[in-house]
Amino acid sequence: MKLSFAQDRILAVMAHPDDAELTCAGILARAKQDGAVIGVCIMCAGDKGKAAGTIIDDLAKVRHGESLEAAKLLGAELFWVGWSDAELVDAPSSRQRLVEFYRRFQPTLVITHAAEDYHPDHRATSAIAEAASWFCASSGYVTDSPRLVAPPAVWFGDTINMIGFSPGFYVDISAHLDVKKQMLACHKSQLMRGNDGDFSPLIDLMLLQCRARGMQAGVQYAEVFRAHHAFKRARAW
Repeated sequence: MKLSFAQDRILAVMAHPDDAELTCAGILARAKQDGAVIGVCIMCAGDKGKAAGTIIDDLAKVRHGESLEAAKLLGAELFWVGWSDAELVDAPSSRQRLVEFYRRFQPTLVITHAAEDYHPDHRATSAIAEAASWFCASSGYVTDSPRLVAPPAVWFGDTINMIGFSPGFYVDISAHLDVKKQMLACHKSQLMRGNDGDFSPLIDLMLLQCRARGMQAGVQYAEVFRAHHAFKRARAW
């Protein structure tokens, strides 16, 4: 079975700069090759993700630039929300901001974090992205842009280090691993954190995870997802 994303508009809604690279950049690159339109929405500014012993002036600006560079490699549109790290919560203001971005981009598929992921910002992003996927098509929910005709499908991506995530399906990204690596390499401020006790070497983490998921599915490298089966958010592929 081979999925084609040729007619899709796919929006990855991630908590931090570099989360798309770790979670779903492979499928985004594959979908782009199929002819899909790709967007990446970053909810948090990444302003607290600093390597120990370093001084970076305006880290949020640096990470925004890194995200723009990675999105350019993919040929994706970047949406930057910009909440400070650790301050993102599922609230009316964050829902409204994301609903408006959905209405501008008009996704057919949203990929976001799993609700069981390790980081509080990831879990908050998952909740907001799921809620916005419903309200973006609601005629009673008013923002600057008109509502969508139908809610997008929603897929939840793998947790970091695969902990607690039960895959619904596997996507072979072997042919697109180089793009995923190149995008992750754009996030130089985070690669500097590889030796910090509260972090991990990102390239190694990404490669090990994709390889492990690939071994489970009988391919070289894979990403895994789980479809959201809520009313009006499930789709046949």
